Amino acid sequence: MSHRGLLKMLAGFGLMAYEISCVERGLTLMNRDLPPRFMYAKQWQHLTMFILLTLNGCIDIMSKNLLPQRCVPLEKGVLVLTFYVLLLLLVSHVQDSAGVEMHVHSLLILVVLLLMLVFTAKLWAPDTFQLAVIETFLFQMMGSWLVQAGFILYKPVSGFPWEDDNISDIMFVTTFFCWHVMINALCLLGIYGVSSFWHRCYHPSWKLTGSREAPCYIYSRRPLYQLLQEVEQSEKDDQALLSKSSP
Repeated sequence: MSHRGLLKMLAGFGLMAYEISCVERGLTLMNRDLPPRFMYAKQWQHLTMFILLTLNGCIDIMSKNLLPQRCVPLEKGVLVLTFYVLLLLLVSHVQDSAGVEMHVHSLLILVVLLLMLVFTAKLWAPDTFQLAVIETFLFQMMGSWLVQAGFILYKPVSGFPWEDDNISDIMFVTTFFCWHVMINALCLLGIYGVSSFWHRCYHPSWKLTGSREAPCYIYSRRPLYQLLQEVEQSEKDDQALLSKSSP
């Protein structure tokens, strides 16, 4: 079972239900005035983002559990397309924002833009270790900054709303973002350090298992010159056998 896809679907459905319930008179698209006008622009953009998350989870489950063979390019392609659409929505989302809200969303747009570039690069270099590390770090940044943005915009820790005309508040938004960068980098480094220490101390037996996407190669720890000598010796033995068998 694709647990990642299932979590995406559950989170998407839950967020969609919450967004719809937040509107008292219902999430209508247009009013009944003449001429009619679109209503709840930001709420509809939030709903579109949550629909994208749900569809992404559906694709993961379909690729891993419903298709006869898992299609990894399909999953990655849909993920890249999701972030392209998400970036467009976020750029439009800040049109009527100002002050602290504008700055918070601008920093989020920066993270989403970098993630989009990393995902696009991974379409041509899927097995690059550096891109995988950057992707993990940017996902950590996106998640932690979304939590921080919720506290800044809707429930400040001090109990008082942030002031848009106060330059100190806007400067501290950037400071908090830099703190998130450092904390997430330290968390990633700590996880890598603990994993590396455990692997070197306990030497777990990693068994090479084949996958449906790529063949499995066996790695030899012997030097290359020894392998070449063995190959040459085997060729000489073969030639000696052929010379003996020939009349």
